[in-house]
Amino acid sequence: MKKLLLIYVFLLISYFLYMYNYHFNESQLSHLEKIQRESQEGISEKYVMVTFQSGIDYWKGSLKGFEDAAQKLNVSVEYRGATQHDIHEQITVIEQVIAKKPAGIAISAIDPDALSITFEKAKDAGIPIVLFDSGAPSDKVSSFLGTDNYKAGITAAQKLAELMGAKGKVAVITSPNQLNHQERTKGFLDTIKKTAGIEVIAVKDGKGDQFVSRKVAMDLLKNHPDLKGIFATEANGGVGVGEAVGILKRNQKVKIVSFDTDKPTLDLIKDGTISATLAQGTWRMGFWSLLFLFDLQHKNSPIIKREFSDQPQMTSYVDTGISIVTKENVENYYAK
Repeated sequence: MKKLLLIYVFLLISYFLYMYNYHFNESQLSHLEKIQRESQEGISEKYVMVTFQSGIDYWKGSLKGFEDAAQKLNVSVEYRGATQHDIHEQITVIEQVIAKKPAGIAISAIDPDALSITFEKAKDAGIPIVLFDSGAPSDKVSSFLGTDNYKAGITAAQKLAELMGAKGKVAVITSPNQLNHQERTKGFLDTIKKTAGIEVIAVKDGKGDQFVSRKVAMDLLKNHPDLKGIFATEANGGVGVGEAVGILKRNQKVKIVSFDTDKPTLDLIKDGTISATLAQGTWRMGFWSLLFLFDLQHKNSPIIKREFSDQPQMTSYVDTGISIVTKENVENYYAK
């Protein structure tokens, strides 16, 4: 009898062990299937980045960040952009993207006001939008990720004043229709006007174009032979100004502070034509833009909280930072 009881106990224990292993394996299998399913679903999810002047080097950093985030999130991305600095072309491109119903769109806006109707169309279609680099005051977008451009203008003014010995005439060449350039110019002017020895003689439109900016700079330099400094609020303008100074052989007399770190700008810093440029956190703009869009699409996704807890949390504005590039550290900014 005792022996029979031991057999029953042994069989009962064996049964419970079998059931435990069965349910554990099923649970593990379900978990793996869930991961595979989420992975497959992720691949079918597409996010789009839209810029303007799409062929310029400047966008490479943001696009690389966008692609790096896509790889980590297992989603696909696409890059689109207006080929020119043309708001009508950008509106057309964005509306074409909206028609394809992507999971989200990251946009750098040419004009702070002209895209409001387009943003509304995206919102009506259920497509989240974040802005990066160049923003727009709209309640139809969820966040702006970019440089604190007013603060960047202050930094540019302080650097140019230092280079000029805090005296002399300066000019600004900018893109006055873009919000980011408006803010850079305002920060610069507000700061430089507090410096008693410096006079701002002109603020000119370079149209975000190297050749236009070169012509504008040459006219300024010819009309004001005592001009000692120029602030260019974007890279094409900075290169154009550098070319103008070189053509007129004023390299040693005119200090230039520019923006961004495309190769032509870095080359002009290396040879001493441009004195300094401000490097933006372009990779962070792209990387964080996709994280924010993914989080908007997946409603506070646990993946974001688990895997990217060290990244900024979504807010209406995130400053992606700047640094000053000069001849002393320029080699650190060339693409490796």
